Formats: sequence, structure tokens, C-alpha cells
Amino acid sequence: AYEISLGLVGSEMCIRDRVIMNLVKSKKALSAEIENIDLSKDLKVDQINFIQKAWDENLVLTFKNQKLNDPQLLKFSKYFGNLDLPAPNPYGINFSPDYPEINVISNVKEKGKPIGILGDGEATWHADMTYNEIPPKGAILYSLEVPKNQGDTHFSNMIAAYDDMPDSLIKKIDGKILIHDASHNSAGQLRKGYEENADPSLTPGAKHPIIFKDPNTQKKSLFLGRRPHAYIVGMAIDESEKLLNELWSHATQEKYTFTHRWQNNEVLMWKNLFVLHKRDSFDPNTRRVMHRTQISGDLRIS
Repeated sequence: AYEISLGLVGSEMCIRDRVIMNLVKSKKALSAEIENIDLSKDLKVDQINFIQKAWDENLVLTFKNQKLNDPQLLKFSKYFGNLDLPAPNPYGINFSPDYPEINVISNVKEKGKPIGILGDGEATWHADMTYNEIPPKGAILYSLEVPKNQGDTHFSNMIAAYDDMPDSLIKKIDGKILIHDASHNSAGQLRKGYEENADPSLTPGAKHPIIFKDPNTQKKSLFLGRRPHAYIVGMAIDESEKLLNELWSHATQEKYTFTHRWQNNEVLMWKNLFVLHKRDSFDPNTRRVMHRTQISGDLRIS
């Protein structure tokens, strides 16, 4: 556990108390929870370093029972890097004009108009914005309202999936380059300004190697982006489809995954370059409202 001392001012006297910021691992292939920290407060350097180290090691972190306004969410997010503006959405709307670095993820409509993106449907396995030459390195999601026991988010560890991959499959993908689709979001919706394309070899988006080596840790990871509209450069389309299906079947096995069951007022952050994630669908008559920030990338995938 990590300990700091805080002075707490009572009604009549100042007392000393020890606050223990504790890391609880999930016993799965990834994810941990950090307890006993208030993210609405200014964090000290040693607290930030503790969170960063835990994030590097566990890839997904959860903080329960948080009460954040938008400026506080932005301040916490910026401890870990610069922030990106949200990607273009199908509606062409800025859902957070006062705080443009925040993206609203919601199925709620007010006066017939959506207040956010992605609706209530399933979001299939994906990593975020890997269609960019330098993809974001992380994302942070804060739950304001969530339906009970619905809309779970699942994560899969791409470092573990690579480490456990059969040699025969590694040989098939070694040196191969994958096109990452820029035209659709994770709910399968066509982004504004794009047209549907039936030929995967003509998919718009960045081209990245399927095997990514982190220059900081030297660890290797699968780098898959998302399955729909993907294409392995230089292969016949049917061969590319077959190999991609084999890859995704391997990478999303239960032994590599963790499921987060949402409650209100939780902060969750994940390492975008090293995990896939997906979301279950939920009852459209319920409300789900989340605010999301995205941490800018600083690595070219090569």
C-alpha cells in the first residue's frame, strides 16, 4: 500500500490521520482498482507517480465513489499527458462546447436530439482511433449515470495475447501491415464526411504493423484496432479475412479479458495501445451518461 499523511481540521482541533491509497488487482489478465483517493482534489507528485506505475503494470485502472465536475475531470486527465479533441461523430455536433476536450458518451435524447454518441447498442472489440498515424495512448471514462447491471465494458490484454500466441500464428503475421478503418466509429456508425466502401483493400485509414514493440518496455503486443473493414496489405481479400478472423478469435479469449460492471461515479482509465475493449448493449429506455477524455499519443506504431 501507498501511504501519505493528511492534516484533517475538526471542529475544535487539528488531528493527524493516515490515508492509505491501496492497489487491488483484479486476479484477471489485466485491471486493478485504486482505493482511498479523491480525484477531485489536487494530486501530489508521488500520488501521480503511483497511479502511473499502477497503470503501466495493469493497463486498466478503476477509481470508485468519485464526484467530479468537468474541470476536475480535465485536470486529473492532464496529469497523464496532453488531451485530444473528440473524433468527428456522425451528427457533426460538439456535445461539450464549454469543455471541448470532453466527449459525451450517451444514449439520452433531449427534445428529440442526442446529448452524446454511441447510443445503446453494442460496441464491438476495438482500440480507439488507431486509424491515426499516432494513435492516442489512453482514455479516461467517468460515469455520471449508468443502468444497473447493463452496458458492461470488457477489456482484453494484447500483450498477454501476443505472449501466449502459437508460433504458427506469429509466423503468419510477422511483418504484416494492417489497414485501420477511419470511416466508422466503434458502434459501426459511418462518420460524417465518409462513404460506405465494400472493398476492404480500399479502406481509408492508417497502416500499422500487426505486431507492435513498445520502445519503452521492449514488450511486444498485438495491434489490431477493430475488426470490421480491416485489411492485411498485400493479401487476397479472402485470405486476409480468414487470417483476421483467426487473430481476433485468439486475441479475445476469456483468459485475456476483464469485465467492468459499471456503477455511477466511477473513473476508469485504460492503455489504448495495449488493450482492446468493447461494450454490451443495454435497454434503450434507461439512461447512460458518461464523460470521456483522451490522452494524446506520443508513439508511432512501427
